[in-house]
Amino acid sequence: AIREIDARDGGYKTVSGVQAKVRRAGIGAMLAMGPFNYPFNETYTTLIPALLMGNTVVMKIPTVGGLAHVLTMEAYAKCLPPGVMNFVSGQGRVTMGPVMKTGVDLFAFIGGSNSADTLLKEHPAPHRLKVWLSLEGKNLAIIAPDADVDVAVEQCVLGSLTYNGQRCTAIKMIFVHSDLAESFTTKFIAKVANLKAGLPWSDGVSITPLPEPTRPGYLQSLVEDAVSKGAKVMNSHLGGGRLDGNLFHPAVVAPVTQDMKLWHEEQFGPVVPIAYYSDRKEVEDYIQKMHYGQQAAVFSSDSVSIAHWVDLLSTAVGRININTQCGRSPDVFPFSGRRSSALGTLSVTEALTAFSVETVLACKATPVNGELIKQAEKSSNFLAPYV
Repeated sequence: AIREIDARDGGYKTVSGVQAKVRRAGIGAMLAMGPFNYPFNETYTTLIPALLMGNTVVMKIPTVGGLAHVLTMEAYAKCLPPGVMNFVSGQGRVTMGPVMKTGVDLFAFIGGSNSADTLLKEHPAPHRLKVWLSLEGKNLAIIAPDADVDVAVEQCVLGSLTYNGQRCTAIKMIFVHSDLAESFTTKFIAKVANLKAGLPWSDGVSITPLPEPTRPGYLQSLVEDAVSKGAKVMNSHLGGGRLDGNLFHPAVVAPVTQDMKLWHEEQFGPVVPIAYYSDRKEVEDYIQKMHYGQQAAVFSSDSVSIAHWVDLLSTAVGRININTQCGRSPDVFPFSGRRSSALGTLSVTEALTAFSVETVLACKATPVNGELIKQAEKSSNFLAPYV
């Protein structure tokens, strides 16, 4: 990808008597903070491009799941000069503020918007900080009255409960048209009941204990709030919502309404809120007012219906999935978002350009200058071809 960018933009051009070459250069020191749930893929989506483009990195190891990164520390130490790749451990609230106060040049953060806002306020010169944020989402699935119920159920179970629902790309709110309410909910509950719970290394297990000690209690509070306001745990007779230590059995909660926390808050766990609608304006109002804007999934068999939702969602979210669960891959596609779900776009190509600056080498177009530049390329690291 670097070679492709350089081949496209990096040749010499002469315009109005000025000969120039454009190459990309690193920006400086990056503070990189990744999540526990995808410790390598998510974190290295920012870290590796930053290193490739000539930046140095200070990486905060996540408190949960940090041991995964210990495996790579020796490799970095062997391959990179001292000071290029640096690791910091400890509580983020204690360690990251002082790092930000040093005036780092880049901030790549994957996590919650409140934490991001807190850290940004610590920077001594916010106007010079280049920021890329991948934050939380409340990705919705819209089940239209003409949807294939079996397809919708299959994809929504995968989308809401894969990895315990602990991914920013998970489906976290399902709107089902009232015509399909009974059939969808019944089939959804049956499919959830088939998900095996246990330890992650056991064969066939889909639901595992949650790694964060406070997450089960938070999920319980969301369910209790919804139930106190008229919702039901639709699969309670099958153990839905039961807590065994840190193993939270998936809870299907319906009908969820706007006075409930589950309507607004990202649960980030195996709780699936379902809302029923009879007029699509109810869903349109939700989309217009929602705090987040990462993805949505539309389930419909009608092209006109799909076109309507695509037009509405195209200015509300970064990815629209048709008859398919929400997800990120493959990484060659842009990973973007709107509102409080993202700042900046990440994919292979976008990351390389995001963590660098276009730098122009220019001179008056004369034979003497042209020959000097040609000879300088033999000694310059910046002008050297990519290998």
